[in-house]
Order: sequence, then C-alpha cells, then structure tokens
Amino acid sequence: MRSLKKTRRIQVLVLAAVALAGSAALIGYGFRDGINFFRSPSQVAEAPPPPSEVFRIGGLVEEGSIVRGEGTSVTFRVTDGGASIPATYTGVLPDLFNEGEGMVGTGSYVDGVFVATEVLARHDETYMPKEVIDALKEQGVYQTPES
Repeated sequence: MRSLKKTRRIQVLVLAAVALAGSAALIGYGFRDGINFFRSPSQVAEAPPPPSEVFRIGGLVEEGSIVRGEGTSVTFRVTDGGASIPATYTGVLPDLFNEGEGMVGTGSYVDGVFVATEVLARHDETYMPKEVIDALKEQGVYQTPES
C-alpha cells in the first residue's frame, strides 16, 4: 500500500504537468496569428510560401517600379539585389515610402505577387530594420549611410 504522502506527491506532480501543458496550449493558441516570419525577396523567390501563410518581407523599393492605381491601390517591386518580388498594397502609404528606400511589408504571397496588408517605411532618413540590412548585406547591396 502506498503511503498518503506518496499519493499526495504524485497528485501534485500530475496536476503540475496538466497545468504546464494547458499553459503551453494557451500560449500556442494566442500566438497562432501573431507570429510573422521575416523573409527577404531572395528567400521568397527561392522557396515561395503557401498563400495562407502571413509573413513579413523587407528590402528596397525597386527604382521605377511604383505604379499608382485607382484610389489608394499601389503596385511596386521589393528587391534585395538578388531577387525582385512584385507587391501590391491598397491603403495609405507612409510618407517616407519611396523608390530606392527600405520598406517592410506584412502580407501573403498569392499567385506570384506579395499582397501586403501593412507597409512600413523607414521612420527617418538613417534607420533601416536589422532584418533588411542583413538581407541586403547577404546580397552585397547594402551601403553604409553617410553621416
């Protein structure tokens, strides 16, 4: 026969394991739509993600690629020097969004076009996200900003 102390200890351990598993499940459920992986245009061209996956893409807006459509619709190309991905966005673009400037967009890759739901541009003339700098350095395109 087991002692009462040993039985209690087993019950506490089982309860702790169930609580830990429940916590992990709740955290995973909470993050299911909140985790957006960053990809460079070269990575998207090399291994296109499924249309259902929401991710972030970053690079430079290709020179001569911005085409403004009806209303607030805009098409452009995002490049890291190694690959160029066509993108489309409907909405108001940030003031600093321009050709040759860094940008990060959130959206999905549908039928060979990145459909952005959010577009972020540099918030000043010198800042660029670390992920974009790393992707540009990998392609040998990044130039250190002049002070």
